[in-house]
Amino acid sequence: MNASICGSARWGFFSGAPEGPAIALRSDCPRASLRRPSPGSAPPLRRKYKDGFPDLFVKDALKIRNRHVAFLASFHNPSVIFEQISVVYALPRLFVGSFTLVLPFFPTGTSERVEAEGDVATAFTLARILSQTPPSRGGPTSLVIFDIHALQERFYFGDAVLPLFESGIPLLLDRLKQLPDAENVTIAYPDEGAWKRFHCMFEGYPEVVCIKVRDGDKRIVRLKEGAPQGRHVVIVDDLVQTGGTLSECRSLLTSLGAAHVSAYVTHAVFPEESWKRFQQKEGEEAASFKYFWITDSCSKTVSAIANTKPFEVLSLAGAIARALEI
Repeated sequence: MNASICGSARWGFFSGAPEGPAIALRSDCPRASLRRPSPGSAPPLRRKYKDGFPDLFVKDALKIRNRHVAFLASFHNPSVIFEQISVVYALPRLFVGSFTLVLPFFPTGTSERVEAEGDVATAFTLARILSQTPPSRGGPTSLVIFDIHALQERFYFGDAVLPLFESGIPLLLDRLKQLPDAENVTIAYPDEGAWKRFHCMFEGYPEVVCIKVRDGDKRIVRLKEGAPQGRHVVIVDDLVQTGGTLSECRSLLTSLGAAHVSAYVTHAVFPEESWKRFQQKEGEEAASFKYFWITDSCSKTVSAIANTKPFEVLSLAGAIARALEI
């Protein structure tokens, strides 16, 4: 991400991402890092005690008094959530003017339902944890999340925080207008859930809706409605894990005569380097996605797929900067 967040407002910025702040800040913007001072040496970003628990320190804590403070969280792995939550709970108590928690990817969003007695809806669990963030002197904590899996999850958060649900779809809409075949684009949804979630954001675009049906022990993607023939079809969803459904959708749409098939997801999770299944190989471009757009909500994936076709990263930096405007 590349954006300057500091403007006329007095900001302090923190990052929980493993590679440091994912948003570029102006040099005059006070940065705070989770570091334990160590005279005469450059300390690591984080230190741990011998028992493995984090040894955390908010550098320049006095300098963020009365400032608008933001923390860019990255819950990319369960093991890092505790240390980041510890800092998130501490920052509002440092007499800051306001506190905003930016969590681009809400990782447990797909575990939002209880379908059988005994299921644990971990989306609700994480929402409760975040809802315990203390208020700052300016009021409740603001919480910015992009394309949460299901909009009804807004009701999982308590009244002590103010959730703001943003979307990466405007970035895709801007990119689609730049395509040489922009007038030939059709939007596709891999299932009815994605259609319900996003169809209202693509006014004026023809649509294709796919569904998953059972065939014995298998789930097969079929066309429910729409006409992909001769079109540049762009599959839209909130996130991708292994990419099996997207791959099946691409094969189906290609078999039905689509001229090109591309994909967009806000959150490219891709565990165990599953993004490699979509990597374009020389001479096989026709058998892969034309474009695969992702945002930088999952920073480790962005680092892994750098300069790899057909992937193209659409930055959330501008949208985050606008969300922080006071």
